[in-house]
Amino acid sequence: MTKPEILIVEDEPAITETIQYALETDGCQVRSVDCGGVVLDILRAEEIDLIILDIGLPDVNGIELCRQIRKESAVPVIFLTARSDEVDRVVGLEIGGDDYVVKPFSPRELTARVRAVLRRSGAGSSRGPKSALFTIDKERRQICYHGIPLDLSLYEYNILAVFIGRPGQVFSRDQLMERAWEEPDASMDRTVDAHIKNIRAKVKLIRPGVDPIITHRGIGYSLRDQA
Repeated sequence: MTKPEILIVEDEPAITETIQYALETDGCQVRSVDCGGVVLDILRAEEIDLIILDIGLPDVNGIELCRQIRKESAVPVIFLTARSDEVDRVVGLEIGGDDYVVKPFSPRELTARVRAVLRRSGAGSSRGPKSALFTIDKERRQICYHGIPLDLSLYEYNILAVFIGRPGQVFSRDQLMERAWEEPDASMDRTVDAHIKNIRAKVKLIRPGVDPIITHRGIGYSLRDQA
């Protein structure tokens, strides 16, 4: 099992250290930042399984930051705050938070909540090969792009899983059919083109103007190394 990657966004060092120690003791990989301005860049560049997000950050309100995160990613978010007002809790959960912990808190309670949210999301449990922006859960046959699940057909999933396993490698249509089809001889190689067109359309719904699949004319297709 891969260790879950947890991002702590908290500006009080003592609280950060307490949370980090508790989570690392519980078997998580942890990194921390003391402001919200870098969070979206981290999510775009790294595979984060859960964010612990302080509402009272020095540069941005945590609830507003969660709104921004939800435009790009479905990563689970647990809010951390000194405020216990019910309105704050309701707003935080309505805009996409997965849980809410009020300071002061027990580190044991927080780690239990983290485990519960990770179980619900399935994060960190059964990952296959990685690319920078795609994640694949083979048990659920689910592929996410920028943290957002893609609605893929059987063969779209199979083709994309082949690409994710070997970013940068060029696959001919025949190679893709051998790997993605149960009976490759029963299909025409142009069928691959149609499925790749559908995959491109679906990822562009998440990132318009960005095409992670490269066409190599007369040869085949590949997934960009940084896709």
